[in-house]
Amino acid sequence: MNFLFLSKLIPLFIYPLGLASILLIVALLLSLKQKLARWTPLPIFLALIILLTASNPFLSDRLVKSLEWQYLPPSEMPNTDAIVILGGATRSVSPPRVMADMNERGDRLLYAAKLYQEGKAPLIILSGGRIQWFGAEESEAADMADILQIMGIPEEAIIEEPSSLNTYQNALYTKKILEEKGIKQVILVTSAFHMPRSVLIFRRQGIDIIPAPTDFLISEQKLQEYNHSLEAKVISFLPNTASLDNTTSVIKEYIGLVVYRLRGWL
Repeated sequence: MNFLFLSKLIPLFIYPLGLASILLIVALLLSLKQKLARWTPLPIFLALIILLTASNPFLSDRLVKSLEWQYLPPSEMPNTDAIVILGGATRSVSPPRVMADMNERGDRLLYAAKLYQEGKAPLIILSGGRIQWFGAEESEAADMADILQIMGIPEEAIIEEPSSLNTYQNALYTKKILEEKGIKQVILVTSAFHMPRSVLIFRRQGIDIIPAPTDFLISEQKLQEYNHSLEAKVISFLPNTASLDNTTSVIKEYIGLVVYRLRGWL
């Protein structure tokens, strides 16, 4: 069982939804045993606490901020040799889609296109493959290239890196391209919550990067909106599926930081 599969499987037992599901299964098994049935409420209570905590908007927003605000965009982005976009921003072409779609992280492509059109770099390097377990044929780099060309980025300005399947490989395979092209400094574009891990990995590879985070989930307005009224304050403590998803993403990133450090990638 390879590292990639384990990295996708094991965290499911740590994420709030997965852990709550396991606790509910434990409660079900306890209820079937007469001698143990009196313990049934305990795992149910723990599952409830986990779900209520992880889906709390007030708490979730501040957890996301702890990652996203580590690298804020500079007031003026300097000119560099290339822009590197990390994969995770598209959905592959598959009927009924007639073309690759941008997902909720599609801001990575929009921001990179903006930087290119402002003359911040003459090249855009697209780093991202696709896991073959699910049958996708085109790499994510190829899908990103198609979308960028629709945005008006010329084909000759795009370099595809279609093999990487995680952030470590993004850095490793991109480094080879930079060395081949004689590129010294790059603007690194990825989602803000993913930037801390990306910066550490790319710099560990000796790549001179300027962080260009985008796709911010938390803004100053977002943090302040719950104070505008009593209604907003009440809502800030109600369970929210988007907050549960955001909390899960934060946990994933912090797990990634620990695992990558143990593997010597940071």
